[in-house]
Amino acid sequence: MAVLGALPADLECRPIREDDWESVIDCLRRGFPERSRDYWKRALARQSRRPAVDDLPRYGIALAKPDRIVGVLLSLYTRYQGEGGDEVRCNLSSWSVDAEFRPYATKMISMVLKRKDVTYVNISPAPATVKLNKAFGFRLFSLGQFAFLPALNPVQGSWLVLEASADLAEMAMLSDAERYMLLEHAELGCLSLICIRDGAAFPLVLMRRRIMHGLIPCFQIVYCRSVAELSHCAGAMGRFLLRRGGLLCDVDATEPVAGLVGHYFANKGQKYFKGPNPPSLGDLTFTELVVFGP
Repeated sequence: MAVLGALPADLECRPIREDDWESVIDCLRRGFPERSRDYWKRALARQSRRPAVDDLPRYGIALAKPDRIVGVLLSLYTRYQGEGGDEVRCNLSSWSVDAEFRPYATKMISMVLKRKDVTYVNISPAPATVKLNKAFGFRLFSLGQFAFLPALNPVQGSWLVLEASADLAEMAMLSDAERYMLLEHAELGCLSLICIRDGAAFPLVLMRRRIMHGLIPCFQIVYCRSVAELSHCAGAMGRFLLRRGGLLCDVDATEPVAGLVGHYFANKGQKYFKGPNPPSLGDLTFTELVVFGP
């Protein structure tokens, strides 16, 4: 296979640099013609403002000819505070390679996957790349999507639902990592909430998007501690969303979610991971969906 041999002398596989942006966008536009040039400019600009993680590529990997970029794999690295210490997660995104250079395309993935302590995720695999994901050792962590109507859940007890902000006193009820996550996602255009009952606080992050070929508006769950906790908060969250014109929500799932009123769509929005710390269901924090936009 060509991918196992050396690259041609005039082709290199290397990290993307800021002076590559225009050529990177040209390559991405060839691979994703439905995305505008402004979309990719905004995506790279937002990526540039994210904190760097160690010496890992800030933007991703390019297949580069002397005069142009012919292949792109974007990578979004984030450091998380896990129970056993810091964890690094990398969202692989937007893989685009010009047709004549596709025999060398997996060089980019191989270059990224060198770190065994990093957990890699692919949340939007193209059908043509699913077999390749599996060949590189990726496994499913979400099998489908659960669409639900949170306002149909009963509200038991007295709940308070608040939008997160830096000066909100109730933010002190959360960990440092959760406060940072809520505020950063609010800056990125998400709806960051704290649901409070009986002295306990439950953080949630939601993002407006459209599903069913763009026909139906909904809120995607970007973060919840667990789907069980999401069910616990759903009624209060649903009434909060109704006042803002929100009715339908969507969350990653492997089966129907107990306690939520909705429908499970198997094999929709499947998501893959490789590495030591698979994301939990309902955790799409700092992924392409948030940083680049739907």
